Amino acid sequence: MPAHRAYTVILAWLEDQLRSGAVKVGDKLPGERQLAEQFGISRASVREAVRVLDAMGLVRSATGSGPTAGAVLISEPSVALAWALRMHIATRALPIGDIVQARLLLETQSALESAARPDSPDRQAVLGEASRLLDEMDAPELPADQFHASDAQFHILLTSLAGNLVVETMMASLREATIGYVQETVSGLDSWPEVSCTLQGQHRVILQAVQERRGQDAAEALREHITWFFGLSEPH
Repeated sequence: MPAHRAYTVILAWLEDQLRSGAVKVGDKLPGERQLAEQFGISRASVREAVRVLDAMGLVRSATGSGPTAGAVLISEPSVALAWALRMHIATRALPIGDIVQARLLLETQSALESAARPDSPDRQAVLGEASRLLDEMDAPELPADQFHASDAQFHILLTSLAGNLVVETMMASLREATIGYVQETVSGLDSWPEVSCTLQGQHRVILQAVQERRGQDAAEALREHITWFFGLSEPH
């Protein structure tokens, strides 16, 4: 088996193990030597497999010896999606305009879905956290990068109210993938304080509509908000 393909046997094996329930999140992978012997591949190929799994958000590796060393199974699906999106945005293979449209589809539909879901302590906790974030973002001395981080989390929280983990993961990935574009847009503005004030006003309208289960109003407010911000970078 060619060296650059040998590691795929471990990926296929791990997929089977996860599907069958033989291994689960939190378990450690067998050691490098054991895997190499089990599959008849080199230890270099095993290390390559672990690197790929790490990039996919499926393992976290710790060097050294002892009980904490080795590769432990985790599940962070948005990590791999975000990196892939960022790279393909950088190559211009994925136009920013299409990314914005994808966000609009995800967020507006999530707003409609969340309005129809029953109340629960989890929903109230999410809304409380969203409100807290907006209060923090009102601080005039808040650095722009922290504002953007809280802004991203605010949108992800509201999307999570739809109760769809795949949509929530995709939303987190899209936000992470476009952070560089957002920062470039803001750095080119001479009036960030005014822009952040406008964004906060829009955020408050969105949150109130979500709180009051006015799904259509929330969806429309989100559409206006997202379109307005990304329109700032367009030539006039």
